[in-house]
Amino acid sequence: MKKRYALALDLVDDPILIAEYEQYHQAVWPEIRESICTAGIDNMEIYRFANRLFMIMEVNETFSFEKKGEMDAANAKVQEWEQLMWKYQQAIPGANPGEKWVIMDKIFEL
Repeated sequence: MKKRYALALDLVDDPILIAEYEQYHQAVWPEIRESICTAGIDNMEIYRFANRLFMIMEVNETFSFEKKGEMDAANAKVQEWEQLMWKYQQAIPGANPGEKWVIMDKIFEL
């Protein structure tokens, strides 16, 4: 059974940095794509409005945030990517220190 998660994150509010961030996401490194799929994420979409990002993840039964975190911590290329992305990202209001993507609560479904 698949689960869906919605997450939010802000970008630094700078048009040049936002354009660079989008360019990176037009050609995500193969190692990053592989790490996403290996973690049990079957589909991932990211949307942007101004400097606010919204991510939808569809995951299978093998996925957990804990497992993904452990895998990422052990993967040097993922750590390199995450460090690079911090140039463009900033924590959303209400996030814990050092927290990037924040899980959103579903409040409506049709």
